[in-house]
Amino acid sequence: MEGGQYNPRTVEEVFGDFKGRRNGLIKALTTDVEDFYQQCDPEKENLCLYGLPNEQWEVNLPAEEVPPELPEPALGINFARDGMQEKDWLSLVAVHSDAWLLSVAFYFGSRFGFDKADRKRLFNMINELPTVFEVVTGAAKKQQKEKSSVSNHSSNKSKSNSKPGLESQEKYPKSQPKDEDEGFDEEEVEEHGETLCGACGENYASDEFWICCDICEKWFHGKCVKITPARAEHIKHYKCPSCTNKRARP
Repeated sequence: MEGGQYNPRTVEEVFGDFKGRRNGLIKALTTDVEDFYQQCDPEKENLCLYGLPNEQWEVNLPAEEVPPELPEPALGINFARDGMQEKDWLSLVAVHSDAWLLSVAFYFGSRFGFDKADRKRLFNMINELPTVFEVVTGAAKKQQKEKSSVSNHSSNKSKSNSKPGLESQEKYPKSQPKDEDEGFDEEEVEEHGETLCGACGENYASDEFWICCDICEKWFHGKCVKITPARAEHIKHYKCPSCTNKRARP
């Protein structure tokens, strides 16, 4: 894999590697989005989006080495492309890309023996940049506007001798109470108690998210097929990996 040939060893080098890969991913999901969309054909096999240290990107099959030289990106991003709105799909890929970037950076940190201070410095450098998700969804620009607004508001407040602590209360909204109806009721647990996951073969559990394939009607743990509850809301007809692969074969 092209992205695994360069091994940075210092905090600055790892951060430079992070920025290069991040810029490549942002390019795929913004300026090159039409090309990226076309390459993620759901009829193809499991595809991954790789950000490269030279600020380029590629859509490719996962690494064949087991275990791989570097942590791998989310697998099968192409399967979800046509099951949800394009902007939601791009946001989903962006979230997984952020998680992958962090995993690669801290893989290098672990491999080359970064201590607590090094790891903290690396994270702080990374945290100063907007996430891929924030850039793709436009949240980064919104946050920048709010930041300047809060900054101006802060200076005005200090001039007017406002009470200390009031500003921090305004910045962070109060946490919302949890929904009393959260969780599964006992009837549902009994109904699905004998259901087995089509991927791992384990029983149904009330604290786990499940999804049913609309083709073979088998049930799967969300984690086994990499489907989250949020992503499931945007999928009209879910096809499990097995049914998807069957359809892809000539």
